[in-house]
Amino acid sequence: MIDKNIFRQYDIRGVVNKQLTKENTKLIAYHLGLQIQKKSCENAYVVVGYDIRKHSKMLFNSLISGLNASGCRVLNCGLVATGVNYFASFQTFKIKKQKIKPNASIMITGSHNAKKYNGFKITVNNEPFFADDLIKVYKQIKKNPDIKIKKDLSYEKINARKLYVDYMVKQFSHLQGFKEKFAIDCGNGVANTVICKILDRLDLKYKALHTIPDGNFPNHHPDPSKEKNLASLKKLLKKDTNLGFAYDGDADRIAVLTQKHNIKGDTLAYLFSKTMKNPVIIGEVTYSQNIFDEINNHGKTVMDKTGYSNLRLKLKELNADLAAEVSGHIFFNDRYYGYDDAIYATLRVLELVFKGVNLDKEIQKLPGVYTSANIEMFIKEDIKFDLIKKLKQKIKKHQRGFPIIKDIIKVDGIRIVFEYGWALVRASNTEPKIVTKYEATSHATAISYQTAVENLIKEVLDELNYTSS
Repeated sequence: MIDKNIFRQYDIRGVVNKQLTKENTKLIAYHLGLQIQKKSCENAYVVVGYDIRKHSKMLFNSLISGLNASGCRVLNCGLVATGVNYFASFQTFKIKKQKIKPNASIMITGSHNAKKYNGFKITVNNEPFFADDLIKVYKQIKKNPDIKIKKDLSYEKINARKLYVDYMVKQFSHLQGFKEKFAIDCGNGVANTVICKILDRLDLKYKALHTIPDGNFPNHHPDPSKEKNLASLKKLLKKDTNLGFAYDGDADRIAVLTQKHNIKGDTLAYLFSKTMKNPVIIGEVTYSQNIFDEINNHGKTVMDKTGYSNLRLKLKELNADLAAEVSGHIFFNDRYYGYDDAIYATLRVLELVFKGVNLDKEIQKLPGVYTSANIEMFIKEDIKFDLIKKLKQKIKKHQRGFPIIKDIIKVDGIRIVFEYGWALVRASNTEPKIVTKYEATSHATAISYQTAVENLIKEVLDELNYTSS
C-alpha cells in the first residue's frame, strides 16, 4: 500500500526508501503521466529536473520509467534549481528537427526538508498540479496497485541551464559592472548550478558561501527561514557588506538580509511594489497589516491563502504583478513568468539597490508594530481542521473578557481583527499542526491577544477531548 500522507496539499513528499521507493515512484509517475495527458495532450512532453539530494538520481530513473510507460515523453534538464525547471516549461526546444513546447514539468526535490525527504513539484500547462489533482493520482494507484512497470530510461536531453543563464544576463544587462558589494549563501543546494555564472557574466561584486552542491549539506541545512542557518552569512555581512541572500535546497525560496534586517516576504513585496505603477499585489493571510495598508496607498492588495501553489494560481487568475509568501517564495508576473524563483528575486533586489532604493531606510518608514513569529502547536492530522471549524463557531459568540473584535477574516483559517492588531489561527496543509501568529501596536497588546486566543484554543481542545503537545 502507498502512504496517502505523501500526497500533500502542494506537492508529493515523503521519506525515501520508506514512503517513497523505487517501485512506488514508478507507479506514481505512471498515473501522474496519465493525468498529465488528460489535462494536456497525448504523448505529452514533460520537463524533469532534480536537486542534489543523494537519492534524487535514483528517483529520477524510477520517475522517467513510469512516465515513459504512461505514454509521456521526457525532457531531461538534469541537476537544476526549481526555477530553471519551471523556466524550461515556458521555452521551446528543438528536438530531432522539431520545435517542442513542454506540456508539464516535474522537479524532484526535498526543498528545505531534512535529508531523508524527497518529492515532486509538478506543473501542467504551466499551472500548479496540486490538491485534488494529487488525490486523483493517489486514488488511481489504489485502484491499480499491481501494475508492473519496466525500467525505461529513455529521454531527450535539454540544456535549460544555458538558456536560463543567457536569459537572466540579457534581462539584467543594465546591472553590468554594478559596484555594490553583496554576499550569497547557496547552502550547498542547487542555487549555484546557475547563479555564479549569471553574477560573473554581469561582473557583479559578490562573495559566495557554500556554493558546491552537496546532498549531505555539510555546512548547514538549506532552510533560510531558520535563523541558525544564516549564521555564516550574517558573519560575512558584519565584515564586508550590507546586503546578503540565502537560498533553500532547490532555490525557489529566498532570505534577504541587511546588517539591520532579515527582510521577510511581505516586506519584500512592499519594496518591489514601490517601483511598480499601480501594482496589484497578492499577499497571504500571515502578512503584517501595515504592509497591506502601505501598498494600498499606491496600489491594490488581495489577501489569499498561504501556500505557493495557491498564490501562483491567484496571481495568474487576477493577472496581478506580484505575489509573495512571508517565508520567501516570491512570484513575479511583472516582467517574468509568474512562478517562485529565488535567483530571479535576487536580481530584482539588486535592481532596487541599483535604482537607488535604500532598503533599510524604506523599511524604517513603515509604521512600527510588534509581529510575532509563527507559533506552532502540533495536532493530530485528523483533528486539526475540526479545531479550526469549532474555533470559528466559538469566536462568533460573545466571550467575556475577550478583546473587542472588529472583523473576522476566513480566507485561510481565521484571522481575528482587534482594535489594535490581529491574531491568526490556521491549520497547516503540509504537517500535523496548527499555526498561530499575533500582531499589535505594542508587544504587551500582542501578548494579551495571544493569551486570549490560546485560552480559546484550549477550550476547543477540551471540547474535542484532545490533549495537544
